[in-house]
Amino acid sequence: MEIRPELPTDASSVRRVHRIAFGDHGQVVGELVADLRQLLTTETGLSYVAVEGSEVVGHILFTPAVLDAPRELVAVQVLSPLAVLPTCQGSGVGSALVTMGIQIMAARSVPVVFLEGDPDYYSRFGFLSGEHHCFRRPSLRIPKPAFQALTLPSYESWMTGTLVYPDAFWRHDAVGLRGADRVAEWSDGRDESPAGPPQRRPDLRDGPARLALDS
Repeated sequence: MEIRPELPTDASSVRRVHRIAFGDHGQVVGELVADLRQLLTTETGLSYVAVEGSEVVGHILFTPAVLDAPRELVAVQVLSPLAVLPTCQGSGVGSALVTMGIQIMAARSVPVVFLEGDPDYYSRFGFLSGEHHCFRRPSLRIPKPAFQALTLPSYESWMTGTLVYPDAFWRHDAVGLRGADRVAEWSDGRDESPAGPPQRRPDLRDGPARLALDS
């Protein structure tokens, strides 16, 4: 497997990966990626693919965002989205993409990487709840457990405050979850209902939240 920067000729293959990986929401995610990719023509970010043979089987995107800290605005990065073809999930493709991306962000002196995702998956890379470092969510529709941050060597303790997403996330309504019951299920951290067995937490296949599939 090769992990490399996305090339212009990869665009249709990347769109296919998102369409298949995210099912009903694949088109929306693909449109979001196209908009965010344009952002990277003028600002620093990262778009990498995983290739098996000649097939693109995974994609990861890091885009610039701002942390509105009391002292000053801080340039940070958002990891979103991460997608791996279902046939390749569980084989380490996603982990390889995330690890490569984090290493590059650290080398570029990015202080913090944020994401919305499954803490059970992303904790292996060192991500913690955003609240752990006094970061505030850009929307209350983002479940608290899903709002995660990874501090890198350039991070300093004064860097607190509210994360501000790029406009593209709002244009595509790709922030947090829609539906009060589903937001409540995540926000209070419950894994089971009051009168029943454990419930499956919502993922990106259920709505617009950018939660990566297991990979």
